[in-house]
Amino acid sequence: MQVPLMRLQCGVNSYEWGKVGKESAAARFASATPSDDFTIQEDKPYAELWMGTHPSLPSKDLETQRSLLDMVQDNQALMSTKIGERFEGKLPFLFKVLSIRKALSIQAHPNKKLAEQLHSKDPKNYPDDNHKPEMTIAITPFDGLCGFRPLAEISHFLSCVPSLRKLIGESAAKEFQESIKGHETSDAKQDLEKNKKALQNAFSALMKCEKSDVVGAAKGLVASAEREGESFAGNGGPSNGGKELADLIVRLNSQFEGDVGLFVLFFLNYVKLEVGEAMFLKADDIHAYLSGDIIECMASSDNVVRAGFTPKFQDIPTLTTMLTYSYAPISEQKMTPTDYPYVTLNSTAYSSASSAILYDPPIEEFSVVKTELKKEGAKATFEAIEGPSIVLCTNGKGKISVGPKTEELKEGFVYFVGATANLVLESETEDFITFKAFCELQGKESSEKNET
Repeated sequence: MQVPLMRLQCGVNSYEWGKVGKESAAARFASATPSDDFTIQEDKPYAELWMGTHPSLPSKDLETQRSLLDMVQDNQALMSTKIGERFEGKLPFLFKVLSIRKALSIQAHPNKKLAEQLHSKDPKNYPDDNHKPEMTIAITPFDGLCGFRPLAEISHFLSCVPSLRKLIGESAAKEFQESIKGHETSDAKQDLEKNKKALQNAFSALMKCEKSDVVGAAKGLVASAEREGESFAGNGGPSNGGKELADLIVRLNSQFEGDVGLFVLFFLNYVKLEVGEAMFLKADDIHAYLSGDIIECMASSDNVVRAGFTPKFQDIPTLTTMLTYSYAPISEQKMTPTDYPYVTLNSTAYSSASSAILYDPPIEEFSVVKTELKKEGAKATFEAIEGPSIVLCTNGKGKISVGPKTEELKEGFVYFVGATANLVLESETEDFITFKAFCELQGKESSEKNET
């Protein structure tokens, strides 16, 4: 059998929200690998680099030009028999780089059961039958809207943002505030159910507003943001200052004037990630990415239920009924990476404070290891795992080895590594940074078990 190390040629999507030309990390990484049909155009937006077997934009073996999907299906040992059987011969994860210049849609991804129903009913807008839990790791400073805020913050904004209260309606706002009063943070089951129902009713009231009413209310909201500064929205909430929210309103209105998303942000956590920080989004979690370059790993799906900040198809009835309506501060969605235990660093790596850290979400489809080798000659030797990996270099230059095969690895290069392979990374520069997405079923729970 050939050595299970293949350099991949990966496609890049040109969505309108992407960063333009060489400002886009997705474009720069894609251009590192020769392709007859891709050169960076300086006036064109480049949004997403896809690494995997998803049929919408499948990766290819650079040498043979065969699709990665064909290769793993022809040789099941590349994935391992167990993973091949579990995921029907397809790579269980989709690895991406996103380069975000302007807001993506307010969206959620369906759980497995709902994905099957939506795909069967509307395959044009829901192209596959899989769920899509996902993890985001910042490679430049990032900001976004992720998950519902603590209820007390939402109540504060309903009291302090007149245009928001008027748009939702006095009775709906009052009903929400009275329903949650006194047990906003209670863990009692009956309180949680009551709170979630109240949140669903208030959020649905906003999402079902007539577009003309939203546009009118947005003019007043933007005028308040421009006029009030730090005192905007009752001096902000515990999580965000008034000036921070005012600036965000003005910025997003310049991208999507009069959009309902300007009001949705009072319901959702506004989060900023520094380089290396990460968060995990379960299926049915609402979010909208706003700016930055990120590594994203997800179950292999392209299903998106949208409802704001987009000219694309919006499915508000599905979105408002599918969400879990879980609410929590953003600190509970941020991940805490840990040292990866199945790697050996050489003395050069140790002495230069090199590292290999693990981002490990509570699902079986994927985990990601970020390796940072900080000195020439620093080496990381990974133990073999019972599953496939994809390795992306985001900075610096070095070598990647599996058995007797050694290849060049530098910014933008992508490699597939087969199951049971002993992988070695060695730096030829300072700050040689790679991300390795992988699947290993041992000790991992199926994310579908927790979906209803």
